[in-house]
Amino acid sequence: MPSALVVHGGAWDIPDREVGVHHRGVLDALDAGWEVLGNAGSAIDAAVAAVKTMEDDPTFDAGVGSFLNADGQVQLDAGLMDGSALTAGSVAAVSRVRNPIELARQVAQSPYVLLVGPGAERFAEETGVEMCAPEIFVTEREANRWSKIKGEVKAITPDTAFRRFGVTPSDTVGAVAIDDEGSIAAATSTGGTPNKHPGRVGDSPIIGAGFYADVHTGACSTTGWGEAIAKVGLARTAVDLTGRGLAPRVAAMGAVMHMHQRVGGLGGCIVVDPAGRVGVAFNTPRMAYAWRLADGRERIEVSQRDEQRSVFDAGIDEIEGI
Repeated sequence: MPSALVVHGGAWDIPDREVGVHHRGVLDALDAGWEVLGNAGSAIDAAVAAVKTMEDDPTFDAGVGSFLNADGQVQLDAGLMDGSALTAGSVAAVSRVRNPIELARQVAQSPYVLLVGPGAERFAEETGVEMCAPEIFVTEREANRWSKIKGEVKAITPDTAFRRFGVTPSDTVGAVAIDDEGSIAAATSTGGTPNKHPGRVGDSPIIGAGFYADVHTGACSTTGWGEAIAKVGLARTAVDLTGRGLAPRVAAMGAVMHMHQRVGGLGGCIVVDPAGRVGVAFNTPRMAYAWRLADGRERIEVSQRDEQRSVFDAGIDEIEGI
């Protein structure tokens, strides 16, 4: 089975001045995950390695550099799934775990599926996951953003969180992979939305919304406005479409179009199918992503929405049964 890896560094309004660091960041993540696959590692290990790299990169809204909530604190969510046995693990609202995706991996190996807040952090200590001081996640960029937004926003929406303040956006990160044995996996990690209410949890740690993987149909990781993604179960929608025989790119576009039509959602997703084919789609101004295939083909992009418009206009919204 030919291996494949896709990573994303978020879908939103990435400004021109930030394109370079986003390009570098997704390439670093791609290299980290591909090294695992190249050494006969598993799809889930590759996805974790890629996401962990982006959690450590302050460019993205995951781990270091995440958005601050209304209290000026970082609360992190992450989730992953191994499609071979439908093994999944998620964590939400953690502030002292160095790499939330590593904790999600431990949860997946336990009897549980989702742990939150102090209980999740206690589980991290019990299982030997690296802990840290919450302050390590706070960057000057995000402290300044929080100071600008604090007190001016009563309701968090895509407009109030991003467009209204003209601040440098970033977003959720994720990866999907298939290994030489045909195992398939997805992983997603996020700091959530800026100035979110403490305890707010979006789509990223929710199975079927922020991520999904099934060896028989495919894997997907999502990014964007979490409430909309959760309402339509974006990841599961995309994977169900690949299971019906649609190419990953068409499945991704169909799922994003469905989200936009039903709830006005903004975001994107990456998809891999059991044949090792990959797809990316988004309806935000830009999305950072990268993919690599076993035959040597690869793409590293911080693409603009206009580059996809001709495909969206070609009848993707006419897919039946979504």
